[in-house]
Amino acid sequence: MITTIVLVDDHPVVRRGMQALLEAQPDFSIVGEAGDGLEAVRIVERLHPDVLVLDLMLPSLSGLEAIRTIRQRSPQTRVVVLSMHNISAFVASALRDGALGYVLKGSEEENLVHAVREALAGRRFLSPPVTERAVDAYIEQSRAVHIDLHETLTDREREVLQLSAEGKTGSEVASRLHISHRTVENHRASLMRKLGLKNQTDLVRYALRRGLISLEE
Repeated sequence: MITTIVLVDDHPVVRRGMQALLEAQPDFSIVGEAGDGLEAVRIVERLHPDVLVLDLMLPSLSGLEAIRTIRQRSPQTRVVVLSMHNISAFVASALRDGALGYVLKGSEEENLVHAVREALAGRRFLSPPVTERAVDAYIEQSRAVHIDLHETLTDREREVLQLSAEGKTGSEVASRLHISHRTVENHRASLMRKLGLKNQTDLVRYALRRGLISLEE
């Protein structure tokens, strides 16, 4: 039986490498790819692949936000994260939102193949040095410490948040999301109020802390 896979990374050379590695397996087939989070959601909605492999740091919609949306719209799709970030907060967020695998870029190539197979079986896979004990402890600590205001945002508000944090103008956000400029401003005002943000600087700082955008090119 053939396993269908969609690949998402904003670097084409990384997607080519993943494709070559995974399609070396006779039962794996790459059926789609994307370079940003919004496109990832659209492709998965259209194709409903068995597995999605994606990076966390994506333009337009972060990998974490994409996972959340995809798990709602295509619950049968198993998610494996391929990331350079070995940060407990990122790993915990990905797993909490529905990812089954977390593989570090630069780890042994067979880790990605193994993660895909484990995800297909409904099992969690974390590549070393990520440990389940540390991640589970972080998740429990996060739940006990505070209510996450980010959880109060709608899907559209999260999209507007990320695009705004990336420096897009209201008109550019409206065009990207196929909504009116006024609707964008309404969503922006709502998310700023919910998160207690006062200005664009606050918004960018929040997005950085949340891991929605990165200072790295």
